[in-house]
Amino acid sequence: MSENKDLIVVENKSNLPAVVDNGSVYSYLEQIKKFPILSEKEESDLIRDFKTNGNLESAQKLITSHLRLAAKIALTYKRYGLPMADIISEANLGLMQAVKKFDEHKKVRLATYAMWWIKAAIHDYILRSWSLVKIGTVAAQKKLFYNLGRIKARLGLYENKELEPKVVKEIAKELVVDEQDVVEMNRRIGGDTSLNVSVYNDGDDEPKEKIDMLADTRQNVENKIANKQEAEYKRKVLLQCLNDLNEREQYVIKHRMLTDNPVTLDEIGSHFNISRERVRQIEKRAFEKLSAAVKAKMAA
Repeated sequence: MSENKDLIVVENKSNLPAVVDNGSVYSYLEQIKKFPILSEKEESDLIRDFKTNGNLESAQKLITSHLRLAAKIALTYKRYGLPMADIISEANLGLMQAVKKFDEHKKVRLATYAMWWIKAAIHDYILRSWSLVKIGTVAAQKKLFYNLGRIKARLGLYENKELEPKVVKEIAKELVVDEQDVVEMNRRIGGDTSLNVSVYNDGDDEPKEKIDMLADTRQNVENKIANKQEAEYKRKVLLQCLNDLNEREQYVIKHRMLTDNPVTLDEIGSHFNISRERVRQIEKRAFEKLSAAVKAKMAA
């Protein structure tokens, strides 16, 4: 087969139901229910046909039969504050990659294999969306993002609540990251927590409620001025580096990452008359260029 086989699953995505915006998520979920779930033999036959003959129709059936799986996984990431339409779109791209990469000789069903590709695609999108906030610690943030839940589960910590100081220290030591990063990532992943949640403080035998431990966050004048100057400097660096991108890259970054109301991949695709996948590629490349430029300037 030609090298086009490597692109076939992604490029044929136009026939899939589209999530245009967050308001259409329910409609999308209803649409994908019409696609049948495959039996093990049907799935095996379709995989063999696609891998051996490059039959796009077989690939399409494999994808559509697993759209519900991708959507189910995507919906578990609602608390991250990102457009659900985009999260579902990224999940579907992960599913397409799974179909493309799946080895027909594996002794597992496609769903088991695809689950990891779907999650990886979503994680990559979330990390790209977050990383402009903390450009200098992308590696540490990624390590925390992927491992914090696993370590908490190992420690039997399944509730989304503040971690005890000794637990924070243990996790920070294991992952070789700052304790404050562990606290912030735990809050970010856990979403908003009640002010009445129980928390522990060093030297306390009994937990207190979070509301009792809120500190006066008002800054003195010197700190306020210093923080303002630092924020302004970072903003200046970001804008300078942004100007180094071409016009289309700037548009994608501004409308996807530097706004309180990011637009969808489909909306940008319509603006430039290109596919959603092409927009995703531009976004990824633009972010990598911008991130590298900002890091270099900040380090200079």
